[in-house]
Amino acid sequence: MPAGLEAQVPRPSLTVPPFTAPPAGEPVDAMVPPRDLGSATLGAALEAIGTTTRVLMIGAHPDDEDTNLIAWLARGRHVETAYLSLTRGDGGQNLIGNELGDNLGVIRTEELHAARRLDGGRQYFTRVFDFGFSKNADESFEAWPRDTVLGDVVRVVRAFRPHVIVSVFSGTPRDGHGHHQVAGLLAREAYDRAGDTVAFPVYTHGLPWETAKFYRASRFTPQEMTARVNVGEYSPLFGRSYAEIAAESRSQHKSQGFGALQRRGALWDYLKREATRAPAPVDATTEGSLFDGLDTTWTGLAQRAPTPALAAQLAQVQEHVRDAKAQYRANAPDAAVAPLAQALTLVRRVRDASGARPPVLRAALPGFTARLVNAEGRELSGRRGGAQPGEEVPVFLPLGDYADPALWDALVLTEERLARALVLAAGVAVEATAPRRLLPAYEARKDSAPDTMAVSVTVYNRGRQALLVGGIGIGAGDTSSRSVLLAPDSALTVSRFARTPLITMPWWRSSGREGAYFRAPIDARDDAERQRQVELAAITRVVIAGVPVDVRVPVVNRFADPVKGDQQIPVAVVPGITVGLERVVEYARAGVSIERRVRVTVLSSYPSPQPVSVQLQLPEGLVADSAARERTLEPDVALTISFMVRGTLPEGLHELSARAVHMGRAAQSGYYTIAYDHITPQRTYGASTMYLSAVPVTLRDGVRVGYIAGVSDDGIAALRALDIPVEELPADRIASTDLSRYSAIVIGPRAYQVSEALRAANPRLFAWAQGGGTLVVQYGQFEMAEPGLMPYPVQFTRPAARVTRETAPVTVLDPNASLMRLPNRIGASDWEGWVQERAVYMPSTFDARYRRFLAMQDPDEPMNEAAILAAPLGRGLYVYTTLALFRQLPYGVPGGARLLVNLVSARGGDVTTAR
Repeated sequence: MPAGLEAQVPRPSLTVPPFTAPPAGEPVDAMVPPRDLGSATLGAALEAIGTTTRVLMIGAHPDDEDTNLIAWLARGRHVETAYLSLTRGDGGQNLIGNELGDNLGVIRTEELHAARRLDGGRQYFTRVFDFGFSKNADESFEAWPRDTVLGDVVRVVRAFRPHVIVSVFSGTPRDGHGHHQVAGLLAREAYDRAGDTVAFPVYTHGLPWETAKFYRASRFTPQEMTARVNVGEYSPLFGRSYAEIAAESRSQHKSQGFGALQRRGALWDYLKREATRAPAPVDATTEGSLFDGLDTTWTGLAQRAPTPALAAQLAQVQEHVRDAKAQYRANAPDAAVAPLAQALTLVRRVRDASGARPPVLRAALPGFTARLVNAEGRELSGRRGGAQPGEEVPVFLPLGDYADPALWDALVLTEERLARALVLAAGVAVEATAPRRLLPAYEARKDSAPDTMAVSVTVYNRGRQALLVGGIGIGAGDTSSRSVLLAPDSALTVSRFARTPLITMPWWRSSGREGAYFRAPIDARDDAERQRQVELAAITRVVIAGVPVDVRVPVVNRFADPVKGDQQIPVAVVPGITVGLERVVEYARAGVSIERRVRVTVLSSYPSPQPVSVQLQLPEGLVADSAARERTLEPDVALTISFMVRGTLPEGLHELSARAVHMGRAAQSGYYTIAYDHITPQRTYGASTMYLSAVPVTLRDGVRVGYIAGVSDDGIAALRALDIPVEELPADRIASTDLSRYSAIVIGPRAYQVSEALRAANPRLFAWAQGGGTLVVQYGQFEMAEPGLMPYPVQFTRPAARVTRETAPVTVLDPNASLMRLPNRIGASDWEGWVQERAVYMPSTFDARYRRFLAMQDPDEPMNEAAILAAPLGRGLYVYTTLALFRQLPYGVPGGARLLVNLVSARGGDVTTAR
């Protein structure tokens, strides 16, 4: 759980203008991802038209979802399928980089989006922050008030309106993680109560909805299953089974190390029906399908039409779709254009005649609530007679004027699918490219620097029929009203100027976080749609067979990488001038003279050179070698400016900040770019501030450290900041490096899990330690029980023992032990201010030759003494620690630094016998 020093180190969010909803009544965007092209994709799109069933899966984290079932439903049965993850996985670990906390949540969110692009699902979240491993539901509800989280789940259920809910978890202790238990409990509670407008008012939670059926996953308890599906079913259109697609989807969770084999052959997924409102078989074991008892046919949908005439038109839609499927040819897809256009025209006609769009929740920022709005975006409000301003009162909504929500959902989904199929059949492709990757956000100031960018939009007609190109615009900006006839096998390129005040950033971080909740409200839109609202895009209206369709594509900077080939990087809208420091938190030795280089990075996104004055604001006790540095910034080129800072700091946390003055205004924020090949790049914003954690640390003479970096490892930077000589030692160079120059070698967290070279070099490290060195190994997972990785055996339970309460009491078993007093005596203050947890993956049993130093436990659990284990190794020393130093060091926790210094300072004679 977030606590201690983390609470003292704020992460200010950049203030951004309100999100704006797209105009109502516009033709739906026909979004076609670049890889989803060709006749096979069109064949799948045609198959999907007419299926309007919805399934919502609910879990706790990214990577909890059953991708096999999602792929089988979404790709195989064309069911509109969504996954609701309570959290964004912020409290997890990171196998691919050093990002933790909020930034890890950004990575894992994008990994879910990458997974959904493959398996065909949609993605939702609640507002809760993942505070780390929790051992039971009660502990989780201490951080997440039950009614608040349930309210978010109800909002999603009412927005998505599923026919079936599938809970990944049972809601019982067998789920293990407390977050899993919460997800299982709230999934069923939302099923039971999403129709309750007293507990969850319409005005703040959306129109009521009662889901027909509720299932729980039974993958690990097949003896309880009432239904099964063969997710290994082969798709001739995709050339793969749905399980193979799901394995690729699952493998997007790279930060968690979840790469999966794409296995062929039958593979069964199991489900247990727990509740139903549908006239399904009373005996759940006799069901033939998840949808037994539900009328999922187009004929059933037509019966919901408000008039017989509209029902007849829906029947005509079905005939046109049948005609399109019959005329579909892989080598001549344009034959399906005419019937698809006719079907799309009829669906829109029925939609418009069925009543106004049902009210939906829409977030308004700034502000931290979502409210009900109508099709024009007007807030639906009302006050009971006599109500006082600000009083919470019921709101009466005359819903008779609105369309049947279930019918509306089906019509909108069918319209989206028809539009997409029509674009594919017609061979339309659109691309929008820009010469630069950064666009300065628009500022309504006369003296502002240039803040526009030329964007080249090209429309390709790769089909066999002519089409009309209507308006082409960038977002809500510059458009063209002149229609141009575009002949087959031709292209039209136009130039547009992009200008917008909306900063490109993860939308949910726009309003910051309060404890375990993000402040930005959730509403009826899924996560990808919310993110699209702040991303630069070109919208092109094409008229195909007389029917207008809007095609939306992101504006990208396109270039050829010598190794990777064609690269398309989305253009980001950023502040004109940004400034940042190398680190958010850095250690310093309290009361000891400091001489440290502080590097400030400034960046201009303006298209022309811009003058800036870069300045440091220092805490008392420090001075810089100059008050300011004047520089001229070239476009898109980061400039790093160094200041030499000297002085002495007392014990405590001290703030150092930088700013860049440009045209009379001070820029005091910057962004951190998160970029990995498998996800869309993102930028997270914060103040240009660094916190110096001045810690009373005594050093031992003769310490020199070789450091083999692990996963999410801040150890090298921490040791350097504490004036301990340290060199990074790559695992693949251990065999060729003279290790005798090191007094200690540190192996970072989970290093054995990710490095085969380290495993191979382990005997040499043991031999070096036997000669008198100190080998310090930070925690690993279950691999540490493998023979040869540790000098003496250890065993783990599953799940592994851990102490998740960062405030859990710690007992020093022998205060006079050298590890606990040299060179720093470890006392009660060293356990204050810890972040998220004390220790992870702790052995439950271990060889008697290990000496123990600490004892700790979570409430109602047995004491564990495996936080630090040490044993003599020849003339040297082996130390294994499961303390969560990887979480403490980035936040400058004083006790984490003092413990690390003691461990690397230990010597062979410091531990002689087991306790």
